[in-house]
Amino acid sequence: MTLIFNRKTISAQLLADIVSVSKATLLNWERTGKLTSVQNPITNAKEYEISQLIHFEEVRNMIGTNWNQEFNVQALRNYSSIELFAGAGGLALGLEKAGFSAVALNEVDKDACDTLRSNRPYWNVIQNDVKNVDFTRFADIDLIAGGFPCQAFSYAGEKLGFEDTRGTLFFEFSRAIKEVMPKVFLGENVRGLLNHDNGKTLSVITSVISDLGYTLIEPRVLKALFYRVPQKRERLFLVGIRNDLVKFAKFKWPSPYHRILVLKDALKAGELYDTDVPKSEGQSYPKRKKEILSYVPQGGYWRDLPNDLQREYMQGSYFLGGGKTGMARRLSWDEPSLTLTCSPAQKQTERCHPEETRPLTIREYARVQTFPDEWQFLGSISSQYKQIGNAVPVNLAHAVGRSVVTLLNSIEEKVDQTGDSLISSNELSQPKQLSLLNI
Repeated sequence: MTLIFNRKTISAQLLADIVSVSKATLLNWERTGKLTSVQNPITNAKEYEISQLIHFEEVRNMIGTNWNQEFNVQALRNYSSIELFAGAGGLALGLEKAGFSAVALNEVDKDACDTLRSNRPYWNVIQNDVKNVDFTRFADIDLIAGGFPCQAFSYAGEKLGFEDTRGTLFFEFSRAIKEVMPKVFLGENVRGLLNHDNGKTLSVITSVISDLGYTLIEPRVLKALFYRVPQKRERLFLVGIRNDLVKFAKFKWPSPYHRILVLKDALKAGELYDTDVPKSEGQSYPKRKKEILSYVPQGGYWRDLPNDLQREYMQGSYFLGGGKTGMARRLSWDEPSLTLTCSPAQKQTERCHPEETRPLTIREYARVQTFPDEWQFLGSISSQYKQIGNAVPVNLAHAVGRSVVTLLNSIEEKVDQTGDSLISSNELSQPKQLSLLNI
């Protein structure tokens, strides 16, 4: 069982991250006898023996994982994809690794487009506002993917349909689906979309997807740390299957990796990378901020500072409620990184190196997002941080991409076996109404 984490114990913070509870909950479980902690003889930190964690579903899933089988899945043929809001290519690169060939990638940001073209000169990068892109020229596409930004909708008419989303980027995402009618679509978003606007936003999205003639698999929040990503990022994924193909389709969310990777795995030679992280440019802290952060221990934050420095650093926020655990935060070698932001030097979103008092560099940022070292980012330093911070982690995208390939394989196999013809374009223009599908 030690193979799960390459050690016999794990920290309280890591266990809390795995099972999605607070450290206060872990303390309560200790009081009730559900857990027993031990003290690390070197750091004196509280830890838990892995042998007692088998009753947690997340741990059992890692022990009995099908990761290796899923990792070796091969596309039955060359599957095509279109991506909207492509950014710096995290999702696109993961899908490529899974077996997709990008027919087109749309992105409005010039620097991100330059990044895509520099790394993949043969990709068809459409640099334009998505509102100006005509997708009707693309036919017989297997997958449309994209991380559309989450925006509130207007409920004036309360029809909860396609037109109600006009003016939002989800409207453009659904318009692309309507114009292309791919076999499958993959949407990606922040986990907050689940409860955005008291659930109304997801309700509208679900209704629109049904109107378009697609069956939505129950959306799921995936934690990147389960998929060979040394980061605590969580993302919501939506998978839709065209109604005429649902009878053929088999879908399963990706299985977790057998261990949790930590910051050391990202920045040092080992399982993820053959070499230590390359030197690169990065932001720096102002002199006084650097002096104060030098007192923060590895894995610590502002509450670990002496009281006088807490007051100086936090100013008025010192007296407000809430933990504000992202402020004056120093990362730890032995834990996954906090979710990367677009500005690692900014107050409230600090991502300080575990030993050196400085923000993570560009290449360190890229490694935490599991980009390959040869993937180069163009634009200013701040633009590069933004591109990386906004990206889908490549290894997470790869895992989800393999699940989508398996889905398309199931459709391909069944159509071949039965000889059934796919729904006609005329029928596609009159989609059926189907309820949410939980596969």
